[in-house]
Amino acid sequence: MTGTTGITTGHGVTRAGGGTGGGAGGATGLALDLGTARTRLLLSGSPVIREWPSAVGAPAAPRHWPVRHGMVSDMPGCARLVRAALREAAGQEPLERVLLGVPVAASRLDRRAAQAAVGSAARCPVTIVEEPLAAAVGCGVDIGDPRPRLLLDAGAGIAEAVVIRGGRIADAGAVQMGTRDRSEDRAEDPAGDPPDGPRFPPYVRERIVAMVADLVARVPARMRGVARGRGLLITGGGARDPELARALCAGLRITVTPAVDPAQATVRGLACLLPAVARRAALIPADEVKDLDDDHQ
Repeated sequence: MTGTTGITTGHGVTRAGGGTGGGAGGATGLALDLGTARTRLLLSGSPVIREWPSAVGAPAAPRHWPVRHGMVSDMPGCARLVRAALREAAGQEPLERVLLGVPVAASRLDRRAAQAAVGSAARCPVTIVEEPLAAAVGCGVDIGDPRPRLLLDAGAGIAEAVVIRGGRIADAGAVQMGTRDRSEDRAEDPAGDPPDGPRFPPYVRERIVAMVADLVARVPARMRGVARGRGLLITGGGARDPELARALCAGLRITVTPAVDPAQATVRGLACLLPAVARRAALIPADEVKDLDDDHQ
């Protein structure tokens, strides 16, 4: 499986080949990946993926991290983070809609908190999409395929393994990372992770392998062989940890493929989904639009 082509990386900026199309009436859509360690966004019509540490605070003061385990733990802090990112990326340009990634493990309350925090900063409707599904789209996976596809989205705060089938997440498992499992010092580096990528502690890798193995065992027997035969795709910054891929390959005895530019997979997928969500919203009566924004599928 290959990722999006035509990508070059710079200091805190990634250029993705091709735009995402502008919004109606000159307004702009926004794909937003609000991660535990880093926040990434892509404006419709722009080839540039921008990213920042997911932290707020004065330069001389200790940084505050308002996202934990991929979920909003501090709504005002998250709103400040998004507002600052939008000011730098979009200036005064009005936004038509934000497509926001959230973990599958996020509760309804978590999803409401994320929508409220981002919506207060962006001042437009916010639609949420489960991050592993968006990451699959960003890697070119046909998520509508009725055959099961295994994907592991390994981020700094949470690793989620999913079974994707028929355009939805059929089953999922998650491992949350403790604060000591990630390097906030590395997250402060605007250039991102070093070339060899982030490294998980051995005990975290063991937990992830066990979680994925349990998920595979839950795939219905009649489809398990197909799922295993198609292998496991890894996205998220953790896909650049070679020890994780080796542990998964040895523990599961299936083909394990890290995605191309795995850390940007989610925001790329969200950007790909923006036009379809905007078209759907345009066809829905105004009093039903809120239901669309609550629909995380």
